[in-house]
Amino acid sequence: MKELLRALPDLGRMLVRLVADPVLPRTAKLALAAALVYLASPIDLIPDFIPLVGYLDDVLVAALVVDGIVNWVDRGLLLKYWPGTPDSLERIARAARLLAAWVPRRLKARIFATR
Repeated sequence: MKELLRALPDLGRMLVRLVADPVLPRTAKLALAAALVYLASPIDLIPDFIPLVGYLDDVLVAALVVDGIVNWVDRGLLLKYWPGTPDSLERIARAARLLAAWVPRRLKARIFATR
């Protein structure tokens, strides 16, 4: 979790650059847009005013998107925009995979895999 928090600025830059790349699958772009809308919306599955638990749904949505991008999108495309080392991206991928383990692999593959 600490690894993901420290990498947030780099992840943000990479995601912004990826969205502009025509190689990124349309479904992945839609998933990123949907997650952004959900995270920015004041309406959540679990209201944010509930201490600690209120942000759980936001953390899970963010973990799902990060996991989907770093573990399902072509690694060469990610490294093109990743400001860090390949090893640091691999550590982020492992951490995100653990946080989003509850999402079925088939669903992630369908949304994020390049065609």
